[in-house]
Amino acid sequence: MDQILFDEVETTRTRHLGFITGGKRYDFSLTNTEHFYGKTIVTCLQSNRSALLDRDDMDNIDYLAKFYNLSLEDAQHLSNFLRESLTDPVRHEQY
Repeated sequence: MDQILFDEVETTRTRHLGFITGGKRYDFSLTNTEHFYGKTIVTCLQSNRSALLDRDDMDNIDYLAKFYNLSLEDAQHLSNFLRESLTDPVRHEQY
């Protein structure tokens, strides 16, 4: 029998933002929740890809480029843009 690991209801805060760089438009939603150790759920609305990110993750430009299918230049712009919007990492023991 399947077991439910968690079932929680939480009020979240979501910020929707869009920007243009390199002639391309990008639309993202940033959802802040306590559920994922304080990381922000960053969703690209064009690709429908989501990642759990915090400010420390903004140093990994290659990961952002590959995950969101961006050029390195556009990934750097995204990193700069998100750095001010994301939370500092919360250090918790995971699982």
